[in-house]
Amino acid sequence: MRRTSFALTALTFLFSAGVVEAQALRIAYVNSQEILLSAPGAEAAQQQFDQEMQGYQSEISRLESEIQNLEAALQQQQLTLSPEAKANREQQLQVKFQEYQQRTAQLQELASQRRAALIQPVMDNITAVIEAIREEGAYSMILDAAAGSIVSADAALDLTQEVIARLQSSSGAAPSGGR
Repeated sequence: MRRTSFALTALTFLFSAGVVEAQALRIAYVNSQEILLSAPGAEAAQQQFDQEMQGYQSEISRLESEIQNLEAALQQQQLTLSPEAKANREQQLQVKFQEYQQRTAQLQELASQRRAALIQPVMDNITAVIEAIREEGAYSMILDAAAGSIVSADAALDLTQEVIARLQSSSGAAPSGGR
């Protein structure tokens, strides 16, 4: 009998501790896509990125033109070329196409690295503001709706506009009509 009452007391204690702990758990969410669109410095970073990418795009266009010119020349002259000369031209075209693919992959990697470098200061600022809000509001966690992990949530838990307002006030930027 004594064991049963002890077990019931222990279960009651564990259950009540779980309820208290669950009540202390505060969760909110933000939409990082919306925040990034409205964050001070994000538009300038995107413009700088676009400007820098123009050189890469012109290089890719030049390489595409070279390949098209080689293909056109081969099509035009294929009936008059000897089998060896035709095979040589086809080989040149294949090498040029492989060079094009390699250079395109290199430029895409460079572009990705440059985009990350340009946006990193903006992301650091956003993270700092979200962390400050989390600490001030005693939130256990703040989720990202843009990541697709939230199926349904109360709109009152959405801190997106608060984050945007703080970002804009800390930079002195005028609020934009993000929503």
